Amino acid sequence: MTSRNKRELDTVFDTRHELGEGIIWDEETEQLIWFDINNHQLFLGSPESHTYQQVQFDEPVAAGFLAPQSQLLVASASGLICYDRQTGSTAPYLAIEADKPATRSNDSRTGPANSIWFGTMGRKLEAGAGCVYHVRNRQITPLFPATSIPNATCFSQDGRLAYLADTPTRAIYKIALDEETGLPAGEKELFVDLAPEGLNPDGAVLDSAGRVWNAQWGAGRIACYDETGRFVEAVHLPASQITCPCFGGPDLKTLYATSAYEGLSASEMADQPEAGAVFAIEMDIAGLPERRLGTL
Repeated sequence: MTSRNKRELDTVFDTRHELGEGIIWDEETEQLIWFDINNHQLFLGSPESHTYQQVQFDEPVAAGFLAPQSQLLVASASGLICYDRQTGSTAPYLAIEADKPATRSNDSRTGPANSIWFGTMGRKLEAGAGCVYHVRNRQITPLFPATSIPNATCFSQDGRLAYLADTPTRAIYKIALDEETGLPAGEKELFVDLAPEGLNPDGAVLDSAGRVWNAQWGAGRIACYDETGRFVEAVHLPASQITCPCFGGPDLKTLYATSAYEGLSASEMADQPEAGAVFAIEMDIAGLPERRLGTL
């Protein structure tokens, strides 16, 4: 282990993901769940043993949603797939943009009121090709059409606030929510403007103090912002393309993060031999448990 920013850092899974993403922690199974979007793979891992299981899909997969028993909903290019972690079986659950071969899923998360916020984007990064949808009781509601790269989707503990970014805008927004439905109850408001620093917001998660921890693609860091959007600190990692964080471990005081080697040159790869790995940073504050869908 090495120390960075006075915190212990570990490469918990010495994998090499082209586009690692969507990491979450399942408290019930003490299992990390994450994806390699470009290689169409789901990973289920035990940080304690440093072992993992790899599941291959036939299309890009980007995010997972904890569901009853051993079920896991998976955000794929064609919509939601139900994967059974005990039997290994898969079944289509809900089509979302299945008729749009030019798009795929991206950053998505289980929201309040048994809902899912499901983000899509163009496979070739086409501007405005994606959308952020609200999914509840199999009903699909478009929330933010003409989105380019949806990211930083996360929710406050009380379910009254959502956070969301469209990466090319270099801004993170907050949105008031209806607690009964998980739908927006107001317009997007600027939370953090990252443009002056040239930073690219990727995945994000909240801690138990209501602070947002945002992975910043290309900057090799996860930055923390308080409830007012004020910068608090940044944790630096040995890979420039950090994609998604989550809090996990028995006390929810370990910050895990996926990374990617997509698009790196040979010299950049040589400088970043751990690009694409999954990292763990010991924190002094706990995160929030990942929401679990009550019904399917």
